[in-house]
Amino acid sequence: MTLKIFADRLSVEQVEEGHSLAPKFDHDGLLPCITTDAKTGDVLMLGYMTDEALQKTIQTGEAHYWSRSRQCLWHKGATSGLVQTVIDMRIDDDQDAIWLRVEVAASGASCHVGYRSCFYRSVELGGSSKEPARLLYRETQKTFDPQAVYGDVPNPTQL
Repeated sequence: MTLKIFADRLSVEQVEEGHSLAPKFDHDGLLPCITTDAKTGDVLMLGYMTDEALQKTIQTGEAHYWSRSRQCLWHKGATSGLVQTVIDMRIDDDQDAIWLRVEVAASGASCHVGYRSCFYRSVELGGSSKEPARLLYRETQKTFDPQAVYGDVPNPTQL
């Protein structure tokens, strides 16, 4: 059991201009978290935090998320070694979104597919409404081999 380290949300002024962390989790108990590379500013991933994940991140200085596909607390890098060390943690004005600036261990990758960023493709703009939208690869090489890191474990995010 974790101790409560968050303040109650008492007023707009307290939430928007105060010094107390009073996060607003959504109806599923989740808080979206954008994670970027502390050196380059590149977006690495979008994750979600529960009360417990946010507390563990604050207490350990390493990123913890809630895995929606596995329905469990997830210490990023516990399996792969690609631990995200938090350099800076920010919360938005109404305290319903988190931004982590991190350093990533080992290869610098954050994506379980093997790319550095989970945002390794762009959506081609201006396409035809009669054809499916196309994806363009922005990262052309993987930074690690997912098979070597994770083995034959089925990907929980697959359809």
